[in-house]
Amino acid sequence: MAQGSRSSNNLVVPQATAALQQLKMEAAQELGVTIPQDGYYGNYTSRETGSLGGYITKRLVQIAEQSLSGK
Repeated sequence: MAQGSRSSNNLVVPQATAALQQLKMEAAQELGVTIPQDGYYGNYTSRETGSLGGYITKRLVQIAEQSLSGK
């Protein structure tokens, strides 16, 4: 059962969906993890999904720090 459309996470800025999706794709490509087309991650290990989520968080923090520093 795909959980992608039933996420309990609500974006503060709904227009950010496309940018976050792009960030997820870039992170997955850099880590060598393929994103499932149907949104079902049940066949992935915790290490794969955790590394992807951690990498995305790291990138979001870097983007925020750059934004705050004016660069």
